[in-house]
Amino acid sequence: MSADSNYSEIEILRLIAEGDEQAFTVLYNRYWNKVYTYLLRMTKSHEIAEELLYDIFTKLWTGRELITEIQHMDAFLSKVAYNKAISFFRYTASQRKMQQLVAQQMEHARVDDAADKLLDNEARELLQEAIRQLSPQRKLVFTLSREQGLTHEQIARQLNLSTQTVKKTMSNALSTIREFLHKRGMEGAVLLYFYMESKK
Repeated sequence: MSADSNYSEIEILRLIAEGDEQAFTVLYNRYWNKVYTYLLRMTKSHEIAEELLYDIFTKLWTGRELITEIQHMDAFLSKVAYNKAISFFRYTASQRKMQQLVAQQMEHARVDDAADKLLDNEARELLQEAIRQLSPQRKLVFTLSREQGLTHEQIARQLNLSTQTVKKTMSNALSTIREFLHKRGMEGAVLLYFYMESKK
């Protein structure tokens, strides 16, 4: 598809899930400026805002198999961007030279309330429980894909499997996790969200 495509967002997300890089470029062009502006407003730094923006969209691409489950991309990216900025503040707070500046910025940033934190912790625990219940092969393929960022082709070479087998194994793993989360009242997009939020 062309970079200036007028495809609906649902169609664009479907194409991204299938690995269409041009469709991802279309999505990026639609949202990067809003996300960047928000990050810049919070961090007051062009360099930091650009780094966080890059990290957000890189992880969105890495987790593309689940992208079609995001019903409200605008709200999803806003929440991820907010948490990325807060994580940056918390990290730099450990650096003495940054403590005073960070404290000032944190005063103007909205802090998650206790209910949100409890919900996030519960979701992370459920996700880890779902992963633990996968079969050994599914867990290995899932871990190589999600935690190490390997492509299906790289996983196939590493495990001496066919690419088709890796794709099927990954699809089955995601289906199992979705079903596990759904039975506990959580959406499948939670999986993508928390992997975007991991390893900050």
